[in-house]
Amino acid sequence: MKFSEILRQFGDTATHHSLTNDPDRDPEITGVAAIDEATNGTISYVEGAKFGSFISKTNATALILPQDENLQVLANESGILWIATSDPRLLFAKAIALFYQPYRPIPEIHPTAVIHSTAKVGSDVYIGPHAVIQQGVEIGNGAIIHPNVVIYPDAKIGDRTILHANCTIHERTRIGADCVIHSGAVIGAEGFGFVPTQTGWFKMQQSGYTVLEDSVEVGCNTAIDRPAVGETRIGSSTVIDNLVQIGHGCQIGSGCAIAGQAGMAGAVKLGNRVILAGQVGIANQAKMGDGAIASAQTGILHDVPPGEIVSGTPAIAHKKYLKASVVYIRLPDIYQSLKQLQRKFKDSND
Repeated sequence: MKFSEILRQFGDTATHHSLTNDPDRDPEITGVAAIDEATNGTISYVEGAKFGSFISKTNATALILPQDENLQVLANESGILWIATSDPRLLFAKAIALFYQPYRPIPEIHPTAVIHSTAKVGSDVYIGPHAVIQQGVEIGNGAIIHPNVVIYPDAKIGDRTILHANCTIHERTRIGADCVIHSGAVIGAEGFGFVPTQTGWFKMQQSGYTVLEDSVEVGCNTAIDRPAVGETRIGSSTVIDNLVQIGHGCQIGSGCAIAGQAGMAGAVKLGNRVILAGQVGIANQAKMGDGAIASAQTGILHDVPPGEIVSGTPAIAHKKYLKASVVYIRLPDIYQSLKQLQRKFKDSND
């Protein structure tokens, strides 16, 4: 693909570029690469000025740059073609899509798939080998069901949704359109509901529903549980990493991002555009407001206001956490100073 063709594909998102001053230099771009691994013929990106030193070292033929004239001058001096944009990382993601599209099987139903006679399957659907579609299931148009997927009775799968190999969709699950459920994920399994009695734990049946709105993506081996009553709901365009636990009755807003090994107890509520970094834990019924962020390994025991950034366990405001971290690092020195003061105080009293 010629460099000029990439520019045309990007449209208005590429604000200006090196072809303006050098229109005859229009090499073939054969792929994308990280800037420190780029080879001749590839396009890469620089996200900001702090990565400017890579420009003189990279072997990339072209770079996506921020709107920074100094970086553009560096690229010119290194003989590298460039495209300037307000969001280089986003444009690089679009560049990847020009050269790579994930495998998409042609619509067909494999003869080894087991599909109950009451299931409703839309048009242009792919159902792979050994998939099991049980009674009352509804599958929308253009859906892709990869091998070994199991869909329990009364589940509904929306148009163009992709279920990757070996994921399991339990009963009373509603998955919207354009969702992606990755391998090993379990959607709508029984929530952890047990009532203590004098003779042991009494199992509370989980009769509720699990709802994933449109364009939700769920990573490998993530579990989203079904509640005893009501719904567990994941809002539209929320993205969930691998190995995440979402407990029964949780309400997750739209546009959230939840990183790996995060865990939520029952009835947690996240607003819209909430971000959870890796290994964040949220206690039962805690709430996070719109736009709140929890840094890695944060333990949230109480509600977090909208827009707040929190860290630590128990969670506190991130700026306060940074100050506390400085004190924590200095604790051995502070302890030694305290011992010296205690000795001086004791000596003076003696």
